[in-house]
Amino acid sequence: HVFHFDCFWMKEFQWVDFEWDRRVFPDPEAMLRRLKERGLRICLWINSYVAQKSAMFDEGMASDYLVKLPNGDVWQWDRWQAGMGLVDFTNPDACRWYGDKLRGLIDMGVDCFKTDFGERIPTEVVYHDGSDPMKMHNYYTFLYNKTVFGVLEEKLGKGNATVFARSATAGGQQFPVHWGGDSTATFESMAESLRGGLSLSLCGFGFWSHDISGFEQTAPPAVYKRWCAFGLLSSHSRLHGSQSYRVPWLFDEESVDVLRHFTRLKCRLMPYLYAAAVEAHEHGTPVMRPMILEFPDDPGCDTLDRQYMLGDSLLVAPVFSEDGKVDYYLPDGRWSHLLTGEVIEGGRWRREQHDTMSLPLLVRPNSVIVVGDNDTRPDYAFAEGFTLRVYQMADGGAATAIIPAADGSAAVTFYVARTGATLSVEWEGAPARWCVLLAGVASIASVTGGEAESSAEGVY
Repeated sequence: HVFHFDCFWMKEFQWVDFEWDRRVFPDPEAMLRRLKERGLRICLWINSYVAQKSAMFDEGMASDYLVKLPNGDVWQWDRWQAGMGLVDFTNPDACRWYGDKLRGLIDMGVDCFKTDFGERIPTEVVYHDGSDPMKMHNYYTFLYNKTVFGVLEEKLGKGNATVFARSATAGGQQFPVHWGGDSTATFESMAESLRGGLSLSLCGFGFWSHDISGFEQTAPPAVYKRWCAFGLLSSHSRLHGSQSYRVPWLFDEESVDVLRHFTRLKCRLMPYLYAAAVEAHEHGTPVMRPMILEFPDDPGCDTLDRQYMLGDSLLVAPVFSEDGKVDYYLPDGRWSHLLTGEVIEGGRWRREQHDTMSLPLLVRPNSVIVVGDNDTRPDYAFAEGFTLRVYQMADGGAATAIIPAADGSAAVTFYVARTGATLSVEWEGAPARWCVLLAGVASIASVTGGEAESSAEGVY
């Protein structure tokens, strides 16, 4: 769980000076302690511009840490704050200066930074290292996020650093996580967010996020509820917007139920999702995958941009309509709806209608999904208390399921295989309080090393 402080943690017209607005937050150290005692991580909004009114601007100008015009003056812009300068990340001393501001905040209790902006870069300027300003547009974002990520890694340790970045370029996937900012509160923009994210995934970015219900304007309840489902079936989920609070009770009562339902679902799916995150970190395979990435030999998947695979085994088709109607394509095989258990034959397009508590969420055949028993937190001991859910395992089929520890290592590895009428489950590690569900199976003849119990979902 992360608590995001957006731009007004600093005084107006002084962004960024990295100083708390003491009129609003008179004792930020104590406030951060209280939040962290409640299990929250802290993220602060920052960017690479420095307003002229801030003391930091004077420091940067005096030490040549800001990008300059050819005549030697500091380049300035009035776009968001009056007289903004731009930090010159080609200057190692400027990087240390900027980083020192962040180090002080980390010492105070901050866990990560939202590295906003970085895309609007001037071309009529001179950089410290002589870089061609016409070629800096993308590379500047790399240097900006690298600087911030490096400070977090230095202070918090390797494997514990993360940013929430809006800007990126090739190589920027080294500094996760990225999100698509400034979407509007419409179904059209929701679909555009997915389309852009899938494009980013194909560029090698393992994680991405979006502003649930859109950033600009305030969504009608129908958009809010459908975007909540989509957002909570993304690698990283955040409620965020510019003109109103995005808390569900400000929309309608059902919005509270929808957000609670999909939040609990995501928490229970965390063993599976965290394993997908480890795969993204170690091998570069994104958590949210375009269909063509998982099914390259199925021409029906070539142009799909309104659905995706979440990990290698879950197909998600968000609903982009007020009436709940959704069209999606299902590759070959017998797929199972994760929420209802319905088995659906693939190799065709589907048209369905879903209420706000549902959407097409299909499990790939021959899959094993690890579902945890904790639906209140995303961070818990995944190998203690879980269900190994086996879906449509064909004769001769086999699957491996890894339950990761917090550091990404394998806490438990399961090997599931079917030969004829026999299904075997073997493992390495020490799982605790677990069971197997044969999803959609009505009965079994016998079980070795345990007991069987039938249910509406299948046999446990």
